[in-house]
Amino acid sequence: MRQRLLLCFLLGGVMLYYAVPRLSLTTGGKESLFAAMWLLLALFVMGGNLAGMLYQPKKQKAQKVKAKAYKRKRIHYYQ
Repeated sequence: MRQRLLLCFLLGGVMLYYAVPRLSLTTGGKESLFAAMWLLLALFVMGGNLAGMLYQPKKQKAQKVKAKAYKRKRIHYYQ
């Protein structure tokens, strides 16, 4: 999952690098509204992917939690 988030983050950066010089916020009207909304959406995408990468639990920690849960689920019947 971490690779997917990194790939989406990098693709978003490439799209911003390509689009920012071509979008005009100063013309007014629908064109500038579209440009502003597109930039806002692109920044939300970049921020969401960055947050996903930063707040993703580590693999080792997840494996330890899984092992503890497995130990708790085992029931021993002694006679």
